[in-house]
This record gives sequence, C-alpha cells and structure tokens, in this order.
Amino acid sequence: MRGAALTLSILMLALAAPAGAAENRCGWYMNPTPGNWYLTDRDGNWWMRSQGGMEAEGFEDHAPAFDTKEYVKLQPNGYGYGCACLSVDTDKAEQNITRIYSGKILPLARCRGDKALKKPD
Repeated sequence: MRGAALTLSILMLALAAPAGAAENRCGWYMNPTPGNWYLTDRDGNWWMRSQGGMEAEGFEDHAPAFDTKEYVKLQPNGYGYGCACLSVDTDKAEQNITRIYSGKILPLARCRGDKALKKPD
C-alpha cells in the first residue's frame, strides 16, 4: 500500500512539472508599432505579441513596464524600445515567446554594450 501511494505521488509530481525549464532571454525589448512586441537577442527576434495575431501567455501580467529614463521613443506616439531580461518559454521553430513568467528592465547601456546585439532600428 505504501509503495503504491509513493508511486502515485511521484507520477502526479511528474505530470504537474513543466515540460522544460524557462529560458532567460535578454536583449532589446521592442514595441515598433501598435500591438506588436518582440525581444531581439543574439538568436534573433522573439515575438511576444502581434496585432491581430498571437500573444504570449502572461504578456499582460509579467511583461516589464518601462520608465522614460530607460526607453527610447522612435515616434512621438511612444513606440520604441528598451533593454530587458525575460524568463520565458519559447517555440524555437516559430521563434515566438509562448509564455512570460517574469521580466526585468535593464539599463539601456547593458544592451548597447552587448556586442552580440544589433543596434535597434
């Protein structure tokens, strides 16, 4: 009886655990146009939200909010970019972020000094 309970407990924990560990991705956090958001890191552009299309789970609750000191406006309406690290799940084949667990704003200097990152347009 005790062995069966232990086996059942282990099985339940295995089923409840996520399939893979969250990735930490850091880079340019881009909002170039309404409803479009992606993170550019050394591996390319990772879409989190596209207008009329996909949206990563947790985007509304866990994506970082930028202050004016660490955000570059590309247009008067506020669209632009900042530097951030996100804890995420990804779909590597589609190069999408499928879930955001947390996000942290970084100083712009961090991304500007990273030679693996292309300068944002």
